[in-house]
Amino acid sequence: MEGILTTFGIDWRLLLIQAANFGILLFGLWYFLYTPMMKTLEDRRKKVSQGVLDAQTAERKLSEIEGARASVLANAGKEADTILSHAQSRAGAKEREMLAHAEVSAASVLSEAEAQAHEAKARAISESKEEVAKLIVLGVEKMLAK
Repeated sequence: MEGILTTFGIDWRLLLIQAANFGILLFGLWYFLYTPMMKTLEDRRKKVSQGVLDAQTAERKLSEIEGARASVLANAGKEADTILSHAQSRAGAKEREMLAHAEVSAASVLSEAEAQAHEAKARAISESKEEVAKLIVLGVEKMLAK
């Protein structure tokens, strides 16, 4: 074996020192470069997976919120319809009440006007009777004077 090494010009001590240097270099690179790099990559992997989980959670919450929003909007629409129908029914009742009041008021004004008209007619008849009586008296006086 030693003959083969000398034939190829290999010094076993130098080979051993080179192997030791390679081992030290390999250990140094593994300890100072590979391990921190693997730790950094693992941390990134965890952050990415956590980001994916957070995104899924946010998406799920968003869909829940959208469902709740749709429900709230539907309830608000129903409540608005109910309020509107109540307002319309109250407005209709108020309108009927106002019409009835107006009819009563118009009827009272009409009856009052009729009463005033009857009173004016009675006064006019009474005044005409007085005038006719005066004319008759004047006519009789003139007849008697003649």
